[in-house]
Amino acid sequence: MDKRIPVTLLTGFLGSGKTTLLNKLLHNPAMKDTAVIINELGEAGLDQIFANSQISQTIESEHIADNTVLLSSGCLCCSLKNELADTMRDLFFKRSLQAVPEFNRLVIETTGMADPGPILANLMNEPVIESVYRLDAVVVTIDAAYGLQQIAEQKEALKQAAVADVLLITKRDTATPEQIEALQAKLSEINPNATQKFVLHGEIDPMQIIDVGLFDFASKQASPQRWLRAPASGFSAAKKGTLPKAPAHDGVSTFTVYLPKPMAYADFKSVILKLCQTHGEKLLRMKGILHVEDAPAPLAIHAVHFTPYPPTLLEGWDEEEPISRVVIIGKGIDEEAVREMLTQF
Repeated sequence: MDKRIPVTLLTGFLGSGKTTLLNKLLHNPAMKDTAVIINELGEAGLDQIFANSQISQTIESEHIADNTVLLSSGCLCCSLKNELADTMRDLFFKRSLQAVPEFNRLVIETTGMADPGPILANLMNEPVIESVYRLDAVVVTIDAAYGLQQIAEQKEALKQAAVADVLLITKRDTATPEQIEALQAKLSEINPNATQKFVLHGEIDPMQIIDVGLFDFASKQASPQRWLRAPASGFSAAKKGTLPKAPAHDGVSTFTVYLPKPMAYADFKSVILKLCQTHGEKLLRMKGILHVEDAPAPLAIHAVHFTPYPPTLLEGWDEEEPISRVVIIGKGIDEEAVREMLTQF
């Protein structure tokens, strides 16, 4: 089990309901032992969170450090006033020094206009950050009524939807059934591997969006099938060379590459680096599972743009037929070139 602190990146376009969602999450007892970094300059600073709270009872909180508040729910809130990496380091060091309560997970809220790709890539490039934190999932809020228009007109909204692990469709009561159906279909085209969930007035079980990535904390085991959300059933078609070319929607395509075996990570590592260097600008996200001969267990790999993430050893996990596969999400990316590069060795 990876002992690093899991990180949930929560984003969504302007007006998609992140503030309302955060209000409910911050005061939910299930968020105990969770730290939340909130953009003070964004649409959901700490003051606004408190001002907009829909909790009828008095909010009990305690300022325990600069820009840090501990709520009665046990949720630790930190406003983002420095660079994100600085804030994450500061939180961890305060945790180590017991200046703040020990937290077991971290949620990062971004501004509505944020492209999540560079944020993820920057975090992966920070040695201290990488050694103590790991990405659990990207969660994106989508407005049920205006989501289609935003995705069509705003590149940030499109990228947010494309890289998400979980898509939260908000404000369902403001949209027609036809609008919702069209939005769900569009999201399935852009990101078929993401889980779609409905959220009304910010109400959602926190367990639906945290600890939903590579590791299942309930079972204390890795859950690569859930993380990849790419069925292994396509492997037989891949062996026969009959996989259809992934359709691109607004230039965004998602496809799975099944890798030959046997293989060694020492050889494949250079391929991953080459992939990022060659296609990094168009590579929104890559994640995969490798069954290799030079490791005692399968490896989970992950990359964003030009930055590959160090592999995670999945001890204690196996599948009936070990299949190495990589999911690629790209905008304007050359699928045939990527497939050839990943399978050339």
